Amino acid sequence: MAANQEEIPLTIVMVPLPAQGHLNQLLHLCRLIAARDIPVHYVAGEAHIRQARTRVHGWNPSSAASIYFHDLPTPTFSNPPPNPNATTKFPAQLIPSLTSVMHLRQPVFELVRRLAASTRRLAVVYDSSLPYVVQDVPTIPNAEAYCFHSIAAFSVYSFSWEYRGKPALKKEASIIELVPSDDGCFPPEFTEVMQFQHNLPKFSSGDIYNTSRVIEGSYVDLLADEKSTGTGKIWAVGPFNPVSVSERMQSEEKEASLKWLDKQSLNSVILVSFGSTCSLSDEQISEIAVGLEKSGQKFIWVIREADRGNIFEGDVRRAPLPEMYEERVRERGLILRDWAPQLEILGHEATGGFLTHCGWNSCIESISMGVPVVAWPMHSDQPRNAVLMTKVLGIGVEAAEWAHRDRVTPSGAVESAVKRLMASEEGEEIRRRAAELGDAVRKSVLQGGVSVKEMDSFIAHITKSE
Repeated sequence: MAANQEEIPLTIVMVPLPAQGHLNQLLHLCRLIAARDIPVHYVAGEAHIRQARTRVHGWNPSSAASIYFHDLPTPTFSNPPPNPNATTKFPAQLIPSLTSVMHLRQPVFELVRRLAASTRRLAVVYDSSLPYVVQDVPTIPNAEAYCFHSIAAFSVYSFSWEYRGKPALKKEASIIELVPSDDGCFPPEFTEVMQFQHNLPKFSSGDIYNTSRVIEGSYVDLLADEKSTGTGKIWAVGPFNPVSVSERMQSEEKEASLKWLDKQSLNSVILVSFGSTCSLSDEQISEIAVGLEKSGQKFIWVIREADRGNIFEGDVRRAPLPEMYEERVRERGLILRDWAPQLEILGHEATGGFLTHCGWNSCIESISMGVPVVAWPMHSDQPRNAVLMTKVLGIGVEAAEWAHRDRVTPSGAVESAVKRLMASEEGEEIRRRAAELGDAVRKSVLQGGVSVKEMDSFIAHITKSE
């Protein structure tokens, strides 16, 4: 470093997995760190950086002067469409994209080494699915690597408990025994890549979770006690997403959904969305349509195809609805066919429920906004998140049993679950609990709140002042 250059006290580098739920969470974490005037560098392929920036909601990444984007070269990967009729719902079409990122090991190391030359301390925060890519970071004298877990502490602990042979559980964790097995959650080709990385030498200096101790503090403590997720400390610094929405994005469709909500009464609308990785068959979509119509409830339904590895290339399937359906529900239902401002919709006072696949992004956003859920898990950690939301936190009901995941869920089950949440005394009690938890979460990110203290601890630790 030249003598006239001022050394930067701390630099942070983010290395996300190139899937929407992972890209989004680490970009939100960039916002929190940049707000502390710490330079943070976000690393991915060009298409995935573009995806993250295009879809972020609740804030504008272009307004954060301390966030720097680095599009690193990744090899060309195949970009197949999702299969809505697959027997399992894991987004197999993303696997070529997910595996292509393994080629970033050398480019990431070179970038980190260059940044480390002008900073006193450097911390790399990497997705838990990518230890292979960052395994060389600890060879840099002033650099460390920290593992980011994109799923709930509850889910991580349940996976860890199973991996350790299901030892006797403490009383407060006994509900873990209710989580379903991971049969149907992951395809073999994905499991093989994860197992290969699990067998790498452990080098993480600590673990970061997008959760709050007011949500699942007991499971954060259990993970810390077991030391089952790597060496070092554990920090629950979430939620990463904004907990109040002050900025409204200006796309025409987003404006339409929010204007429509402005006309609805308090807690009268249920949002229906299955995230960015789930494709449903035409038959299942038809059953959902009928169930929503028969429920008599107002709704916003986001019907969009699951992402390809590169969302900017390839045709997009337009799933059919029953004949004249949109005409029949026009007065009480809004159909969105493209990306929707989910965080803003959940934060609107007219939204009183969320029919969701229980991806952790959706769960934590729903919790932050105090909105209860109808849980309909599809793959990965989602069945475990559904147990957390419905059985542990008591802020949701089930739409479909995981044991029957290979069947089409009938319209009657959809109608019943929606009514149970939106039009029953039980639903009102669930909504009250969700509102209370949301209030506690929003307080946790205020000055002196538990999540702010966790972030203070993390920053102090990586600057070696703790």
